[in-house]
Amino acid sequence: LTAEIIFRNHKNFDVKSCGTSPQSRIKINEKLIYWADVIYVMEKRHKEIITQQFRNEIQGKILKVLFIPDEFELMDERLIEILQEKITS
Repeated sequence: LTAEIIFRNHKNFDVKSCGTSPQSRIKINEKLIYWADVIYVMEKRHKEIITQQFRNEIQGKILKVLFIPDEFELMDERLIEILQEKITS
């Protein structure tokens, strides 16, 4: 959600956020995968979950692991810095 908030008004991105956990506010689904050109995930395990659950839907999609531990609170200043560095560089 932090990435969606900080990039929602960015001129080069149209963003939505979701999660792989059953407890996620918005859980990843086929519709969101079809909508996306690029899918960014925080950890390698997120990529593995998506690859297992949506093998056919992710064909032709770019799925990038950011290698950011999924342990930050919403809008954590350090997380914002990391996201801006990794996504805009």
